[in-house]
Amino acid sequence: MVETDRAVIFSQKSTALKSGAFKPPTDRILILFVAAKIKEILTLGKDYQWPEPKLCPRCQVSRVWGHGFVLAYFDGLREGLWLKRYRCPSCRCVLRLRPDGYLSRFQAPLESIRFRLSHRLENGRWPPSLSRSRQGHWMRALKRKAEAYLGKSWGGSLMAAFDHLLARGRNPVSRSI
Repeated sequence: MVETDRAVIFSQKSTALKSGAFKPPTDRILILFVAAKIKEILTLGKDYQWPEPKLCPRCQVSRVWGHGFVLAYFDGLREGLWLKRYRCPSCRCVLRLRPDGYLSRFQAPLESIRFRLSHRLENGRWPPSLSRSRQGHWMRALKRKAEAYLGKSWGGSLMAAFDHLLARGRNPVSRSI
């Protein structure tokens, strides 16, 4: 059974019908964050024993099927990792398993992002070994999200806003609002 308190849903794009109307998407991608060891996944590849969800988190149907693997890249690794996917035959949702400790659509570990932002705020400089533009992207996104969700009158620090947004299930450094 997959035990997680974090999941992210992405909709596929809607398609245009011949009549000019748009058909809403039926497929969804649901990312499930699971406790998994990156080095073990790297060593075993597709033979890694991913936990299988007992229920579809979207429709609660008790059967999900294996839906292959998808290659994903993470910081510090020269090669991609094979992440397991499942598919619900009832609602057609694709469940993608991802190691916990990473934000969806981000290659850097959450703790690395947090450390780098904190270092910049405390020292006025970015830590070396990662591009300044990438780190600056995270800082600008955090400022934008903090203002959008917490308002201009937010009295806490940016790192407190980072933790607050994360606790509410938001990605504090993504560009989307």
